[in-house]
Amino acid sequence: MSLGKGDPVPPPPGKGEFHIRFGNREAAVGWRELCKKAPGNTLVAWQAMRTGPAPVPPTQRHHRLKGDLANGTRNGKALPQWQIEVTGGGRLWYLFDEGEQTCWLALARTGHPRQTD
Repeated sequence: MSLGKGDPVPPPPGKGEFHIRFGNREAAVGWRELCKKAPGNTLVAWQAMRTGPAPVPPTQRHHRLKGDLANGTRNGKALPQWQIEVTGGGRLWYLFDEGEQTCWLALARTGHPRQTD
């Protein structure tokens, strides 16, 4: 099955859980790579997005991005952008739409994103 922009990240959410969707094709490709490279850590990140996408308080490995990266836009709507450190370099970035109960996966990489250097 080919996954891409707008597709849900399987499986569907359970009661009280948040939806996770790919924001773009690159995120879908990166997600597959993270699943291959660090399946256990990727599962933990997936569970965090499903059950607590905006933790209070944030942790060193799961927090809102800062500065110009703190927000992103989805369908003309400004949304907070969060990061989960999956591995030492691997990252997930997602836009959190609390009203729609959806996390839009914007970036999934096995290596550290240059935007935060």
